[in-house]
Order: sequence, then C-alpha cells, then structure tokens
Amino acid sequence: MKRAIVKLVCGCVVAGFLAPATAWGQDGHGSIVAWGYNYDGQCDVPTPNTDFVALAGGGDHSLGLKSDGSIVAWGSNGSGQCDVPAPNTDFVALAGGGLHSLGLKADSSIVAWGWNDDGQCDVPAPNTDFMALAGGWAHSLGLKSDGSIVAWGYNYHGQCDVPAPNTDFVALAAGDDHSLGLKADGSIVAWGRNDYGQCNVPAPNTDFVALAAGWYHSLGLKADGSIVAWGWNHDGQCDVPAPNTDFVALAGGGFHSLGLKTDGSIVAWGSNYYGQCDVPEPNTDFVAVAGGGWHSLGLKAAASPVCRGDSNCDEAINWRDIDFFVAAMNDNIAAWEAMFAPGTPSCPFENNDVNDDGSVNWRDIDPFVAVMNTTCP
Repeated sequence: MKRAIVKLVCGCVVAGFLAPATAWGQDGHGSIVAWGYNYDGQCDVPTPNTDFVALAGGGDHSLGLKSDGSIVAWGSNGSGQCDVPAPNTDFVALAGGGLHSLGLKADSSIVAWGWNDDGQCDVPAPNTDFMALAGGWAHSLGLKSDGSIVAWGYNYHGQCDVPAPNTDFVALAAGDDHSLGLKADGSIVAWGRNDYGQCNVPAPNTDFVALAAGWYHSLGLKADGSIVAWGWNHDGQCDVPAPNTDFVALAGGGFHSLGLKTDGSIVAWGSNYYGQCDVPEPNTDFVAVAGGGWHSLGLKAAASPVCRGDSNCDEAINWRDIDFFVAAMNDNIAAWEAMFAPGTPSCPFENNDVNDDGSVNWRDIDPFVAVMNTTCP
C-alpha cells in the first residue's frame, strides 16, 4: 500500500493523506476515526465520513479536509471555531488551535476563524506565500515559502518572537504557549513558554524530519524512525513506548502523544483519563494522526482498488490475467499470491471475484470472459 506522509504542520495535529481508490479504480479517500473525550461531540465525525485527505484536532473540536478542498469542523463551537468562513473551497491544509481554527488556501493565503481576543485570527499582511500553518492555544504560526515563520496572537511568553535567523525553516508546530520550527539541516528551534523544559531540545539536535507540540511538551521524529519527546511528563507523555522504531508521523495532544507506524498502526501514550490513548480496533490502515486536547483522531486509508477481472492488477483485463485467474480459482489465495514476485501483491484478491458473490469459482468464468479486453475505469 502506498502512503504519502507529510510533515507535521500544526501543534496538536498531524495532517497527512493517502490518495487511495475505490471500486473500479475511481479516486476516493479515507474516513476519520476519533476517540477520547467527547463531551462536545468532538469525536462524532459528521456523515458522510468519506473523502477526507487530512485532519486536525483543536482544544475540544476537530477538523477534516475533504478531497474537494472544503473543511468540515465539529465539536465545541462556543467561539465559532467550527464555522468555516465562506467560500469553503480551495483549502489544502488545516490546523486546530485552542478555540480557533486555520486553513491554508491553494493561493497560499491563510484563513482563520473562532476565538480572536488575542488576535490569533488576524493573519498579518501580506497574507501570501504561506506553505504550512499551526495553531497554538491562543497564537498562530505560518511558514512562508522563503523559509521564514510568521507568528501572531497571544505573546505573553514570547511564543510569537521567532528567534533569529528566521530562515531555513521547513516545518512548524505550536503548543499551548510555545512554538517550534524545524530547520532544513534537521535541527529544531523552540521558543516561548519553557517552565517545563518544552523548549529545551535534547542533544543531539540533529536528524529530525518532523515535529509536534502538546500543551507543555514537544516531540520530534528522527530520520531513523524514532521519536524524541521532552517537557512536561507528569502523565508519561514523553515516555515513548518500546520499540521506539518505525514511526513515520507524530502528534501531540494536550497531555498525550501519538505516533503513526509504517504498518499503519497508531501508538498512543500519556494521559488516558478519557481513553484518548485507546486506539479503536482494528488498529490498521491509518495514514495520518492528530491529537486534540483530550481526544485523538486517525485518518484511515480507503479501500484498495477493485477492478473485477483484473487478476494480475495491471489495470487492464486481457489474456495476461488468465493464469492469475486460474490460480485464484476455488479461493486459492496462496496460489494466486505465488504468481507475484516478490511477495504478496498490493492489489485485492477480490479482483478475481468477477461476479461479486464472495468466492472465486467456476461461476466467475463467464463474467470474466465478458469483461476481457477492457480496462479499469
């Protein structure tokens, strides 16, 4: 299964996506799974729970980006953080703050809405050339295409004072009152509130490829697939479970942390009072992860492409499929898989079930012949 993992771009979330496919090879996208504290409905994903390509968690609200460029928001809305401004189109990334939300448009501008008492929704001019964004509790961050970071909103702890030189940043994250930026050389720069050491990046400050921020803790993903965490650890949110390997993405919640493994499973640790670390079964096929205040979210991959009759999964139905189809007869999955080299194929066995009756047998022969010399739409 092919995955596209993007670096963390906001404080309590990871945004990422898979571009999977549905039946007959049509493009489709995944569903969102949410768990943990749900008093405000932040775990009740609105229907239809399909076509999501990215996700984010705020304090007590959640957001999902649809494949059509629209944003869906749900959960606590006392400050309008779920009221996406019109036109709700052309979004390419999103972030959740404490009581506010942000979206990045295809034209590289940022739109922000929700609680704005500290100016966290007032994007500084010129509102152009942004390529990533992040939401803290009451401040916001945007990464420019020139590698500089722009910060605005609440600044009592200096969380908006980007350290010099403000250059060469490739990713960013926002915690409750602190901020982080990933440099092109693989080092992390942190600034703002530091009473729990959340800005003290552990040595060696090298080889980082992604980063995340919880309320009072920080996380970094190393090039070797391990996660480093530092800051407030009262709930064990900095104690990465063993084996600390094979991570491809990460997220920081309020007092918990999450990591996405290469096998599509999510590992969660830290505060679990509301079950925010109890990943629902089946813990498989996740392609992105996000953390809210006391809840968590994961983006599932859509179903694999199913093209009935394409037994060798080359997106065409012709004489080359015959040997594969014969091997699959009588539900012989092992014989069918043995036809591929190397190892298990990345296409669905259901392709051989041409009449879609749940088994592969002689009844599939006539429909197989009927679709010969066609291609998958």
